[in-house]
Amino acid sequence: MNLILFDPDETLRSLPLDDPRARHVLQVLRRQAGDSFDVGLVDGPRGKATVERIDGDALRLSFEWGEETPPLEPVTLIVGLPRPQTARKVLEEATALGVQAMHFVTSERGDPGYGRSRLWSSGEWRRHLIAGAEQAFSTRLPIVSWGRGLEDAIGGIEAGGTRRALDNYEAQDRLGAIEVIAPVTLAIGPERGWTEAERRLLREAGFRFVHLGERVLRVETACVAAIALVRAGLGRM
Repeated sequence: MNLILFDPDETLRSLPLDDPRARHVLQVLRRQAGDSFDVGLVDGPRGKATVERIDGDALRLSFEWGEETPPLEPVTLIVGLPRPQTARKVLEEATALGVQAMHFVTSERGDPGYGRSRLWSSGEWRRHLIAGAEQAFSTRLPIVSWGRGLEDAIGGIEAGGTRRALDNYEAQDRLGAIEVIAPVTLAIGPERGWTEAERRLLREAGFRFVHLGERVLRVETACVAAIALVRAGLGRM
């Protein structure tokens, strides 16, 4: 953790010693009473926390808040709902790269059971956003949805800007070789790719098909590479 995040209500009470954040403070950062460390409020400012004392069951902390963190990048990610272990990686890495929204959509070649995973039903997905933001020294969390259809997700994105869809079959242009203008929406298919009907829907919605080269990448790798290229095209890297 480069930054330890707290929800606002958590700053009003002690941090239990069995909380992973408390273990990190004591065992990794090796902080003792009187020491401080970097913290942030979810979607709020960064600041410093000071260990006031260490009781038998909790850390007593005080907080001092400073500057707000920069806003998220004007990049929306639409991903064909992948298997849960892949979704975990996408959630964390895309958050670390600063996307403003992620929509995991049902697709014709995807397994509908993926949307019923405990990753989504238990709220675990949010922990991966927190981990990505902490890695990036940011407090900002993206908007996340799952289980909607592709058409529904496309209908909800911001008008204007740039729309790109990764596709290894129809694409002629390489992502990164053509200009992008904010806001940017990236559509990345499931492991088995988009169907012809989904390609037609994307075309009708103004998406231009692009590729990342001749190598076939895993979904999580394609997401990271595509976001990085878009950020570079927007002058953010």
